[in-house]
Amino acid sequence: MSSLHILRAAARCSFRPAARFTPASRLLVQRTQVKTFSAVAPLRSAAHENESFEEFSERYENEFNAVNDVFELQRNLNNAFAYDLVPSPSVITAALRAARRVNDFPTAVRIFEGVKFKVENPQQYEEYLRELEPIRQELGISLKEWMYPDHA
Repeated sequence: MSSLHILRAAARCSFRPAARFTPASRLLVQRTQVKTFSAVAPLRSAAHENESFEEFSERYENEFNAVNDVFELQRNLNNAFAYDLVPSPSVITAALRAARRVNDFPTAVRIFEGVKFKVENPQQYEEYLRELEPIRQELGISLKEWMYPDHA
């Protein structure tokens, strides 16, 4: 072995910090200090606990009407579809208009996929399609099952 290798090996062994024993009482004090020093995030969902379906629909219509970029659109869609309900056709219409406003065709197609996933049965999905047919024709939005019939 060359002298350089021996020097490196010696340096590694001699400069390693020794393992310290920290008593449990000291760890407990450190944990409580960190806990009292940290900030608590506010619960944002607490304001909407007793929200009716109409209030939910109005809130999301307003949010989709205020969308200015794709990130806001997709964030609002994720939030709207996260609830244990299917958004009303008026909310879907506002989301489709927002997708058109930010020029995002794939998200508009995905909105219909989200509706298809959220409804309980195919008849409800067909009702949504009938209700949303005028806006779909106006904006020129195709359905995934029409674009890719083999994958349906």
